Amino acid sequence: MSIEVKHLSKTFGKFAALRDVSLRVNDGELVALLGPSGSGKTTLLRIIAGLETPDPNPECEILFHDSSVTGDPVGKRGVGFVFQHYALFRHMSVFDNIAFGLKVRPRSQRPAKNEIRDRVNRLLKLIQLEGFGNRYPSQLSGGQRQRVALARAIAVEPQVLLLDEPFGALDAQVRKGLRDWLRRLHDEIHLTSVLVTHDQEEALEVADRVVVMNQSKIEQVGTPEEVFHHPANQFVMEFLGQVNIFHCRVKEGKASLGELTFEYPQYDGMHEKDAAVYMRPHELDIQKTSGGAAGLTAQVARLNPAGAIARVHLTLASGDGIQVDVSQERFRELGLSVGDTVFVYPKNARIFIPDYAI
Repeated sequence: MSIEVKHLSKTFGKFAALRDVSLRVNDGELVALLGPSGSGKTTLLRIIAGLETPDPNPECEILFHDSSVTGDPVGKRGVGFVFQHYALFRHMSVFDNIAFGLKVRPRSQRPAKNEIRDRVNRLLKLIQLEGFGNRYPSQLSGGQRQRVALARAIAVEPQVLLLDEPFGALDAQVRKGLRDWLRRLHDEIHLTSVLVTHDQEEALEVADRVVVMNQSKIEQVGTPEEVFHHPANQFVMEFLGQVNIFHCRVKEGKASLGELTFEYPQYDGMHEKDAAVYMRPHELDIQKTSGGAAGLTAQVARLNPAGAIARVHLTLASGDGIQVDVSQERFRELGLSVGDTVFVYPKNARIFIPDYAI
């Protein structure tokens, strides 16, 4: 079941939550809406669900499988919705929570009792909670409760599954496990899903495509690899992952940063402009000797070798701080100490001209 929104806007008083947003989610795809608080991602999800209505606009449409549901209430859209705080019924067992949406259907649409029992038991197996049907939410961990909430949403066989920060209230270790589980679940049931998150790691790990949002609009749509390695603009570059920013000047297709020169063919104008050079920590190399090549001279300010990679914090001659990530093997080879003078060489760089300079 594909989802498509066209020219969707939403205002609350004087605040514009969405500005002319258009997006298509393909059948069986898991798409993450990623962005900071206030970017519009939850409002977009709620409008898709029918929990909010878009501003009147003759060009605005919401389509499920290419059929308009723009004016349909939430009950007619066939949507499964999972919230951040579970919203489980405390007085009901796990079994009854999952079965709830089936039991409250009109009698003519309600499955038989044995069919409901079989469906719930299949879902308990799917969410790896076999034998937990008689327990109550208070007897479950946070991760288990969220799996029950997902099973309840799936039990009614929705056309699409919408998830609003479903793991936001959980600690990091549980969240990581549930992310992996959600991806495996999606691969098994292939239900068209839209996940709202502000956690970039979550979006990049789980989603088939990522929709990066900011200030009520979409900045970029692409696979996790595309949005991370080929950001469309400065916001996406800065929002996704750690980054070092250097201010420079660009002229006639070249950006100059001290002794370093970077090709920038996108800008071939004659006038010199302000620009920013972005380098991720893992895209920089450290040497203890210059070797005569153009680079950045820096001093080691702090070392953090804990973890899978070692983080080296440096101070440039300008006083600006930068971070370089190296493998543990490379860190041992370098034998760095605080106060050492080193030379930094970029392996990759991205250049953007700020809007005010264009």
